[in-house]
Parts: sequence; structure tokens; C-alpha cells
Amino acid sequence: MRAALFVTCVNDALYPRTGIAVVRLLERLGVGVDFPAAQSCCGQPQYNTGYRYETEPLMRRTARAFAGHEYVVTPSGSCAAMIREHYSRIGRKAAAEGRGSELADAAAALAPRVYELTEFLVDVLGVTDVGAYFPHTVTYHPSCHGLRGLGLGDRPRRLLAAVKGLDLVELPGAEECCGFGGTFAVKNPDVSTAMGTDKITAAAGTGAQVLCGADNSCLAHLDGLLRRADSPMRALHLAEILAATEEEPLP
Repeated sequence: MRAALFVTCVNDALYPRTGIAVVRLLERLGVGVDFPAAQSCCGQPQYNTGYRYETEPLMRRTARAFAGHEYVVTPSGSCAAMIREHYSRIGRKAAAEGRGSELADAAAALAPRVYELTEFLVDVLGVTDVGAYFPHTVTYHPSCHGLRGLGLGDRPRRLLAAVKGLDLVELPGAEECCGFGGTFAVKNPDVSTAMGTDKITAAAGTGAQVLCGADNSCLAHLDGLLRRADSPMRALHLAEILAATEEEPLP
């Protein structure tokens, strides 16, 4: 089996270790990984800010970049939700404006092939124990797009629970938003900070060493707040935990 990695612009620019971890993990599970060099931003920031027309060229580029790949795997629930939920809406609006079916066709061709990482592991590969080793106490924050948009449910927690040496503790108020919300954090910084502070306070109360999530955008927000609070807890993407083994531990 082969899959294409949609690394996302946030991971490419700020968290390359997450992309490396996904490749390492998938290859360990016998999946060949392709990386289409033509990929770029999926258009989520533009679309969330109300620039639908400016999103369309990025949508076309993304669809072209991953054409021909049966599986497209991404370590980002928000970017997966952008393609699976919003691309079709953009296509329908373009068609309603009399601009043809090109975008709707591109969305229909790409969206069913896009999987958030935990979906791909559990639903496609059929695994929860990926052979990982991470001897630390971890609490898990489910980001809104994965939780509500994609309906990831307990997939991430099932994967974490199977990691050797990992002590998974419940996060109080786990389903509450962390306050990032992409451009929401820029437009409403005080509200965003207050929501994030509530989240890291709840996480600190668990006694966990690591606050884990499946979206680095949310984790960037939370890790910034943790560092400003001089907390010893650190935020870490799920892929990096799952990629770690006893022979090759997390750096």
C-alpha cells in the first residue's frame, strides 16, 4: 500500500518533526509514503477569514497535487476537515454563480481520499497498537475540527492507550475548545487567551508531563501559554508519540 502525505503548511514551516514522524510511523507499518512537491496551503486561513475566491486557486492546486493517490494522509484534523467539508461548498457556490463544475468536480474527486492520521491508522490499516514506546504521563486534548467536524471519536485515545509505557490520564473538560480557532485567536486575543488558559490549567491539574493533540495549530497556542506560565508540561503532536519506539525514542 502507498499513501501521499499532506503535511500542511503549519507543519512544513513550524513543525517539520511531525511530518517526519508520520513518514517514520507509516513506513514502520508497511505503508510506502509519497510526498507530492506541488502541495501547498489548502486555503483554510483564507476561507475562514471570508476570502472564498482567493481560496479557489489553492483548492485547484491541492486537487492537482494529490490526483492519482488513493490515500491522502494528513496529521491535521482542521486541514482534513477543510477539504472534506468546505471544498464541496466552494464548488457548489462556484457552480451556482455560473462558473461551471470544475471546483465541484475537484472536491468530489479529492475529498473521499483524504484521511486524518488516526482515521487512516484505525479505519484503513486496522491497527491501534503501532508498536510505540513513550514512558511518560500524557493527557489528550481533542481539537474541535477533529472532534466535531471529522467525528474522530475515541480513535486517538485508543492509539495512545496502546502505547507501551504511556500512562494516559483524562483531561477535565476535554471537549471544550482551546480558544485557538485559527484567525479567531488573532481577532479575539483576549477571549482566545482566556479559553487557552482554562485548558492548560485543566491539563496541569492532571499531573501529566505531556499535553498531546492531533493538530499542531492548537498545540502551538497551548504550548505558548504553557511556556508563558513557566509550566514544565509540554505540548506534543500525537504522531511524534506514535513514531517513538524503544529502539528509536523521541529525540
